[in-house]
Amino acid sequence: MDRLTSMRIYVQAVELGSFSAAAAALDLSPQLVGKHVQALEQHLGVRLLNRTTRRQGLTDIGRIYYERAKIILAEVDAADSLAAESRAVPRGRLRVNAPVSFGIHLLAARLPVYMRRYPEVSVDLTLANRRVDLIDEGYDVVFRIGELADSRLMARALAPYRLILCAAPSYLDSHPLPTHPLDLRDHECLLFPNTALRSAWPFVGPDGSVSVPVAGRLSIDSGEALQVAVLAGLGIALQPVEVARADLAAGRLRVLLPDYTVPARPMHVLYAPDHRVTPKLRSFLDFAAAEFGSGDNWMDG
Repeated sequence: MDRLTSMRIYVQAVELGSFSAAAAALDLSPQLVGKHVQALEQHLGVRLLNRTTRRQGLTDIGRIYYERAKIILAEVDAADSLAAESRAVPRGRLRVNAPVSFGIHLLAARLPVYMRRYPEVSVDLTLANRRVDLIDEGYDVVFRIGELADSRLMARALAPYRLILCAAPSYLDSHPLPTHPLDLRDHECLLFPNTALRSAWPFVGPDGSVSVPVAGRLSIDSGEALQVAVLAGLGIALQPVEVARADLAAGRLRVLLPDYTVPARPMHVLYAPDHRVTPKLRSFLDFAAAEFGSGDNWMDG
């Protein structure tokens, strides 16, 4: 006999108080219920129930086995439920938040792939550079760039977010070309507030790592608006690769300090801790990992 089936029948017999009550609940004969319990006892080599024609009672080991069996059956049911959910069709509304530049240049461009693959999922995408509260603001998924600090959330690591130092030829025509990161202290730098890069820019080069204090008259909380400023020749900017790529290729911007790199910033997709991730959420997490995963080269265009 199947041991899990026998275990389930035994638990039912204990909880309902008799073989006949368990038989009625399970649509079995009392004789078959008895055979399952006897099979368990023979397998274990102990008596689980003391039975008479009028009543039944648990033995000491029978009581312990009953408590353990309930836990085992609950875990089996949870595993079955998880497997069933994985086969379910993702459907429903999914609320997603992402940083503006990443959302405009990368996520929005690849989101149609997800939408076509899962036609029963609706997506509400919000773009914001502030640090939203996933739980309090009711988001299902949040993309976050930078070091993680919120221990309440689950996270999947994605490919690091790359930045590049650039300026317009019009700015460089009237300012000396920087040859070392420390030269940036004498330049007008265009700043992005509310991040670790608002006052110092890190570099790695032939002489190791260096963090340079930077300053400037213009600070903008938007990579796209900052791009307009750098194209107008207002200063030097540290921009996301995908924002600057087209202007670099067209010669409207120049890469500065090519022998130095800016350490890539970590990026994650976050979601609330939950023992049962819904099919729609799982499908989007898998999509994000496939499109922007740490092993991919999506930042290279």
